[in-house]
Formats: sequence, structure tokens, C-alpha cells
Amino acid sequence: MSAQSSTWDRRSILRAAAGLAAAGPLAACGSNNGRGGGSGSGKQLVQYFHAYGEAGTEQAIERYAKAYTKADVTTQWITGSNFESKLFASLLTEQAPDLFEFHPQIQLVKSGQVADLTDIIEPVKDDFNQADIQSHTVDGKIYGVRMIDDPQFFFYRKSLLEKAGVEPPQTLDELIEAAAKLTTSKVKGLFLGNDLHAVINPLIWSAGADTLNEKNEIAYHTDGVVEGLKQMRKLFTSGHLLLDAPADFWDPSALNQGLCAIQFCGMWAMPQFQQALGDDLGIMPFPKVGDAGKPSVYNGGWSMFVNAKGRHVDAAKEYVKWLWIDQKKYQEDWSTSYGFHIPPRTSIAQSASKLKSGLPAEGVKLFNEYGHFDNIGWTQAMITATENLFADCVRKDGDPEAALDRCDKTVGAELKKLFG
Repeated sequence: MSAQSSTWDRRSILRAAAGLAAAGPLAACGSNNGRGGGSGSGKQLVQYFHAYGEAGTEQAIERYAKAYTKADVTTQWITGSNFESKLFASLLTEQAPDLFEFHPQIQLVKSGQVADLTDIIEPVKDDFNQADIQSHTVDGKIYGVRMIDDPQFFFYRKSLLEKAGVEPPQTLDELIEAAAKLTTSKVKGLFLGNDLHAVINPLIWSAGADTLNEKNEIAYHTDGVVEGLKQMRKLFTSGHLLLDAPADFWDPSALNQGLCAIQFCGMWAMPQFQQALGDDLGIMPFPKVGDAGKPSVYNGGWSMFVNAKGRHVDAAKEYVKWLWIDQKKYQEDWSTSYGFHIPPRTSIAQSASKLKSGLPAEGVKLFNEYGHFDNIGWTQAMITATENLFADCVRKDGDPEAALDRCDKTVGAELKKLFG
């Protein structure tokens, strides 16, 4: 789901994660720690959620918690831009939540911050998308339960492409050409986000490469990626790219308000796109880059983790099992009633009626055919290194090979620290 009410993005959260292990003692985050005040007789559990942009999400999470009878579960719904700072500051204090949503990060595992959930997931492991299981697994143990899968792809106005005589692009070269044909005095051809960071990994994947290989070695330094960086520089300097949208890529407003003809965004915004544009809406994956490439779809999403250093680890695990493993009705509701997301449970994804036809079904098909998931070993330092790579090559016209070499040094040092 998106973070439409906030100014932070996924990468800003990961920066907080990277600093967690090195941070010193911090003061408690206010007097309202969320403990107490429940109506049940069980333990008091606190869970942290960021403020989703989709209407009804906070009420849904609170409704699920109220239905649980073995503990009083209080939700801290953190608005504004301080979710990551409050979460990671809180984890270092007695005010820490018992469970929290986040993304798989190997630092959280190596620091002992998140609990091993293998025992509660193992019985239903085969019913989860196996890529989700892999992205939460370290040394054979599973940390975190995936709540939603959020594929990201291009949304476009069919009428604008038809008017310009443009077919949905199949390659990055065709996307650049389409952006030029679609640009007018009032409309830019393409929006990739204000900082371009959302398309870094899709560019790598669509070039036939990867961030890391199965041996946790660098896999992005290829001829295809070099060519992709050169093409992105061409696009960036073309004048056909929207670079100053009022909201970032996760918000559907750029396309809905007529600022661009094609926008990179997430499936979570599909209902808003459809409400604004009706049938004048199409989707496509990030197109292939070079001869060795293949279209790609980035799968984002959120997962629930148990604080291994919390006061009620077993009770928190029991609640996670109850809600995110046993309660299939709630899991489907969370995935399809507040924006569109794909349930990580295969059985639920297959039965979810809202995803069976039309554009949602097409999104599911693209997800299944071209989807790529986070690598738990791809750390914030590595993410920052590729962001710097993009800045060097795309924004500043630096030499791609030299920039990739600099990126390799940073990533290599991280890999040595993590894996020896």
C-alpha cells in the first residue's frame, strides 16, 4: 500500500534501519506508549503501522485487533513523516512495540531485533508465494509474515497514446520515443517519480541483470545495465520527462490530473486511476532493456515482524499467527478493500473476486509473469550506492563504467561485512 499521507518513501525507512544497530540509547517517544486501556483481560500488545493513504485502512486494522480475544492489541497509527524515526527510536527503549510492519532487512535479523517466525509459518509455508518466503529467509529461518504484495508498473492513458499514434512500448528505446511523441505544451510524456529512485531496480532487472546473485555476489554490473543508464540519461535530458510533480510516483495524481500520459506507480492506486479515468487506462511492465533484457515488475509490499526484544514475544507471535495466517477473511479484506494488492497467500490470491477480471486481473498476470522481489541482503548502503550511480550517470552525465566501479566498491564492502 502507498504512503500517500506521508513525505517519506521506502528508502528513507531503510536508512533508519541501517542506523539502528549503531544508534545509542534514545529517549522514549512521548508518554503515549499505547500500553493499557484495552477491554480484554489478556496481555497488552502494541503494534506500529505507518499511515496508509487509502481510506479505511486504520479502521480495518483496529477492527481486526478488536476481534482478537487473547490479548488487548493497541495500534499506533503513525502519521506524517516520522514513522521510521519513531519506530527505530522506540525499538531502543522500553516503549518499543511488540510487533510492527516493515520490509525484510538483514540488519534486523543479524542484530537480533526480529523474532524467528518459522514455527508459525512452516505449516502453511507452501500456501505462500515462495518468492515472499525467500525474501524473508536467512539461514533457513523465516523472519516476518508478508501481509500484501504491491506490484508496480506503468499506467497510461489509452486515448493519448492512440491520438499520438503510439503503441504501448515494448523496449526502453520505444518508451523514450513514446515520451517524445506524447509530450505537448501542457502534458509531459512520462513520469517516473521526482527522484527516479523507484525505477532503479526495474531498470536493472529489465536489462537481464539483478542486484545480487544466489551467492550474494554483485550481479548488476553488466553491458545491459550500462546501456540502460545511457538511455536513461537521454530520457532525462529530453525534456519529455515530468520531474516536478506535486506528489511522488506512489500518488496517482500526475496521470489523473493530466500532467503526463504515462506514469510509473503501484497497483494500490488502481482504483483511484479507474475512478478518474474509467476505461481510458492501460498498464504495462517496465519494458526490456537491450537484447538480453526482459520486462520486469517490481513487487513491493509490507510485512509484519515481531520484536524479539519485546516483553511479550510469544503473545505477539500468537497474534501474528491468528491475524496474518489463520484469518483468511481479514487477509483478503486487507488486500482488496483499500486499494488493490495481491494477497501473499496463493489460495487467497486465487479466490479474491476483485482481482479476477479486468485491469486488476491484468495486473496479477504481469506480477506473475515478470515479478521481482526484494533481496533481504540488499542493504540500505547498497541502495544508496545505486542511487548515487543514477545521480552520476543520469543526472550528471558521468561515465557509466566508472560510476559502476564506484558502486561496486561500496556494495562489495557491504557484502564482505555481511557474508565474509
